[in-house]
Amino acid sequence: MKSLGVINTEKFSSELRRRSIDVDGRRILLTNFLGTEQEPDLTVPANCQGYGRVRHFRRQTSPGWPENPLPIDPASKALGLPAAGLLRSQVFQNAACNWRCWYCFVPFNLLSANPHHASMVDVGQMIDWYVAETDRPLVIDLTGGQPDLVPEWIPWMMQELLDRRLDKRVYLWSDDNLSNDYFWRFLTRDQIGLVAGYPNYGRVCCFKGFDEESFQFNTCAQASLYANQFDLFQRLVALGLDIYAYVTLTTPNGTGISQKVARFVDRLQKIDANLPLRTVPLEIKVFSPVAGRVQEIHRAAMRYQEEAISAWNNELVKRFSLELRTLQMCNVPLSSSRPDEHALLQPDTAVRS
Repeated sequence: MKSLGVINTEKFSSELRRRSIDVDGRRILLTNFLGTEQEPDLTVPANCQGYGRVRHFRRQTSPGWPENPLPIDPASKALGLPAAGLLRSQVFQNAACNWRCWYCFVPFNLLSANPHHASMVDVGQMIDWYVAETDRPLVIDLTGGQPDLVPEWIPWMMQELLDRRLDKRVYLWSDDNLSNDYFWRFLTRDQIGLVAGYPNYGRVCCFKGFDEESFQFNTCAQASLYANQFDLFQRLVALGLDIYAYVTLTTPNGTGISQKVARFVDRLQKIDANLPLRTVPLEIKVFSPVAGRVQEIHRAAMRYQEEAISAWNNELVKRFSLELRTLQMCNVPLSSSRPDEHALLQPDTAVRS
């Protein structure tokens, strides 16, 4: 894989946002999967005229890896459904991301706000397409890309679902790579309040590595931004959201992995003692768009993740009782997740695009 250099995250984020949102028109630059390198990896053909896809979330993972109950259990709990091993969701994917994770299953040309495979689509049109689908999933997944380059997308979708009286029948799920503070910088006070108080919503944030070295290796971003992930996650917890985390455990350095993972778990517990039990380590595998990027250093990183997941499993056993470890993830309490009015309310001068 050709080196991308170190990304200037603030500058790159600003440029991508400028090209991927129309605030007045409530429009998001949305990926059209037809004819893309990502299309062959789809389990079923793209829907919503190419601008959507159905994703199958599976609980089962590889031997040695914890099961992945996200968003299966939170969605099932919110909708009053029995938890299952598989969940179908309706995916809409924004066409911009400010980092370049080498293992990302999305081709990089679909992350650059490239209009060749994307168009500006208003949220009303997205819901029109969704409603018109036969056998539509009960979960809408706003993914990317990095949805929080355009954080208005979430409250716009919530309001659209409310206006159509779909808010109790549909569960909304979104991803966040913890790369920016746009949620607070661009949303209004009312929008933040809507997100914080919306019952059928869950959010997962991905920690891209377990130390500065693995973070920079994984993202091509500055190593100093590793610490920002924890600060941003803590601010989201303070809103009282139903919030979860992913972590990727690939690293270029096989030295001291157990100690590094232990320090990462320490940092999670500084946010909340139970946060590791709401965190899912993601095993990195090679999808079609990834194959051309993989060099020996990446193959080594995929081997090192096996040592890292063993260390992660050991840390959970050491730190938590069996009773806590066997709770459904959506029932693991976060003592610090009571809404903080200072997190909910922003100054009247909240920035708008």
